[in-house]
Amino acid sequence: MNPSFSFIVPVYNRPEEVRELLESLVIQSYSKPFEIVIVEDGSTVSSESIVRSFQEASNATSAITISYYLKKNTGPGDSRNYGMSMAKGDYFIILDSDCILPPNYLEEVEKSLSKDFVHCYGGPDAAHSSFSLIQKSINYAMTSVLTTGGIRGNKKAVGKFQPRSFNMGISKQAFESTKGFGLIHPGEDPDLTFRIWQKGYSTKLIPEAYVFHKRRIDWNKFLKQVSKFGKVRPILNKWHPGTAKITYWFPTIFTLGLVVSLLLFVLGIPLPLYLYVLYYILIFLDSLLKNRNLVIALWSLLAVSIQFFGYGLSFLKSSILVNFSNRKPEQLFPELFFKP
Repeated sequence: MNPSFSFIVPVYNRPEEVRELLESLVIQSYSKPFEIVIVEDGSTVSSESIVRSFQEASNATSAITISYYLKKNTGPGDSRNYGMSMAKGDYFIILDSDCILPPNYLEEVEKSLSKDFVHCYGGPDAAHSSFSLIQKSINYAMTSVLTTGGIRGNKKAVGKFQPRSFNMGISKQAFESTKGFGLIHPGEDPDLTFRIWQKGYSTKLIPEAYVFHKRRIDWNKFLKQVSKFGKVRPILNKWHPGTAKITYWFPTIFTLGLVVSLLLFVLGIPLPLYLYVLYYILIFLDSLLKNRNLVIALWSLLAVSIQFFGYGLSFLKSSILVNFSNRKPEQLFPELFFKP
């Protein structure tokens, strides 16, 4: 198949991110026409002037069409749906605004889909050389097989691959069949993936279709982000019980186990704590090998700890409330749901 592609990018108060993303899109080595759809999700800091400048430049060539839409703030999921409903292509590529694409991205996508077509794919995220040391350490924590099982795009991923909406392709047919993303955030991407599977469509990882995901967050924002991830997963498990896995409990078990290990160490039983020390040594060495930077390797230890503690404790709390409360998830965690 040779689908015509439309990039869908929701943006909220991030004009400079949009500039960097568009700069990477307009230099794609892909020779066929494609479309870029920017959806301004009720921003108070507009990206319109930046998008218009790229539109004017693209008028000189028929290869790229850039569309811009402004709507009220209803969250990234609903904004992606809006963008897909307005797009002209028959295969949509969804990106976060804080991504940068390598020049051969679209070529690799078409090559892979031509060999083995699927109605939904995902690609990995990588750390660009220009990223800060904190960004690189967080990127390591979010992508390593030793921390997340590689679910965000590693070739050695544990289990069936679940595309993530920072770098995700979906056919127009699959979008119309599933009605797109829901109003939960975060968690809207695995929720959509599960519904795509329920409709009988396949997904796959395209390792060569990677993006540089900037994740412009500090340690406090990272903690809030992973805590939300922890809250969301029990909700998804309840909505899609067949997708629940024991591995989702790992951060919780890790966190509680560390507390117990410290208590046992005080009582003269050091072996459990030594096992944790060994794990952290493996994290340090793996990050050092991948990033070749001592500071990133050290900060990776902090990033992994924040990820496990933030996710693990929130997952435990959410699991108890979601499964033993009579209230709906929207009532328990209103901060996770946008209104249409």
